[in-house]
Amino acid sequence: MDRDMKTMTGVFYPTGWIVLMFPGEAQARDAARKVCGAGIAERHVMLMTPEDFRREIAGTEGDEGVLPSAGTEGDTVRKMAELFAQGHHGLMVHAPSQEDSDRAMEALRDTPMSFGQKYRKLVIEDLVE
Repeated sequence: MDRDMKTMTGVFYPTGWIVLMFPGEAQARDAARKVCGAGIAERHVMLMTPEDFRREIAGTEGDEGVLPSAGTEGDTVRKMAELFAQGHHGLMVHAPSQEDSDRAMEALRDTPMSFGQKYRKLVIEDLVE
């Protein structure tokens, strides 16, 4: 993960990225193949295991490492922490333009997702309800 995926206060906020979660590793890997097959470069797609989440986003203390936030970022990370604790796996897709986002989500339209958000500058867009 790059440093620019967090705010100055350390809160996870990867601007220009879609963050998706799936019930298991196989579904996340299948989703990555679909996104790459739709024309998103492999280097713009990252799988995220529960261990990656704990190390890179939540901190070494697990859920206690999730930093509080005045905005919704903290709540979002807490929701992700709950899903990762249940064994869900994540997929991050760099999709800075609306066209990139649409292409990725179209490729995944029939894929079961447990969570999905696009991080825009100052706005987090829910992609999965």
